[in-house]
Amino acid sequence: MENQTISFPALKVTQPIGTFFVGVMNAKDLVNVAVADIRRLEENEMDDYIGIQRRLSPSRSKELKAYVNSFDATFPTSIILAVDEENAEWDEVTRILTLKGSDRVSINEVARIIDGQHRVDGLTALKTDDFEVSVSVFVGADVATQANIFATVNLAQTKVNRSLVYDLLDYEKKRSPQKSAHHIAVALDQLEFSPFFRRIKRLGSATTGREGEPLTQAAVVESLLDFLSRDPMSDRNAFLKALYPQLPTHEEHTRYPFRQLFLKEKDAEITEIMLNYFVAIRERWPSSWDDLGRRGNVLPKTNGFKALMRFLKPVFLSLTGSDRERVPSSKEFSRYLAEVPLEDANFNTTTFPPGTSGEAGLYKLLVASLKDRDPGQQGLFW
Repeated sequence: MENQTISFPALKVTQPIGTFFVGVMNAKDLVNVAVADIRRLEENEMDDYIGIQRRLSPSRSKELKAYVNSFDATFPTSIILAVDEENAEWDEVTRILTLKGSDRVSINEVARIIDGQHRVDGLTALKTDDFEVSVSVFVGADVATQANIFATVNLAQTKVNRSLVYDLLDYEKKRSPQKSAHHIAVALDQLEFSPFFRRIKRLGSATTGREGEPLTQAAVVESLLDFLSRDPMSDRNAFLKALYPQLPTHEEHTRYPFRQLFLKEKDAEITEIMLNYFVAIRERWPSSWDDLGRRGNVLPKTNGFKALMRFLKPVFLSLTGSDRERVPSSKEFSRYLAEVPLEDANFNTTTFPPGTSGEAGLYKLLVASLKDRDPGQQGLFW
């Protein structure tokens, strides 16, 4: 099998990320060489994630398998593949790209799907021989580059689970707000003493072997990003170019209170602040925090978490003053939370309806408790 080859016409494309090839393959050839490198959680539950692809959706695959044999079937956008250098050969004169097996890997496994696994899976049911597919082939791209490509292609698309995309950013070698927020979210989920221990869906869907995961990684990461950066993608690009942003102005610090800690690479301190704050929340409302099964309990779920994160900004600023890098203790946070006129029974969907209105209502009540303690903060956070 390793002597088999598949060749197809292609064009060489040069972009800032590097050189890749755009070509046209027969659909059955594509199915023959492409293996979906599905990103999954290992059965040993050690959170050792492998690959760079999202899980196959059985319902989506079934739909596409029926669709590919319809009279007007079309996949107009490219399937994105990664191939090792030893398994690809480019003829500059004929503009033919050849994929080939080797002693290490057979022809059936030379291409890894970076994007388009559902379409490729759908094509396995194809009954005709005259279906061509456009492909973009990255030759010799390491796993960090592959993850970056997948994240870049899919981050703005609602069809892709945002929690998975943020998890993929862990492969990046350079620092970025997204990567830091991801690492902090993972730490909150993995530390046994954390109020979030095993409560965050790492891939946005239920984790095998767990019960009660009220938050997605995306919710945690995106709330944290609002503390780190006005424009996370610009910051990421700056770090990729070895350009380091200046420390925040007073106004920037007010809007993004963890930015200075982030720029000084003090992610551990940010994690400690998050732990101390939510430990204080757990102690203030222990019944609501722990009772994940209570119907309508909004405190530990997305709306409650987002409102609590918004409240953290004025509380942190009030506690730290001019010392931007100070880590307040849980007892300090507790003194602020003690003034919030809410008890465990108040965290319900009658008081705080589902959706953004419930989140806004909880935040308004929380921040109102600061009125007497720190009137100067009020105008910034209403």
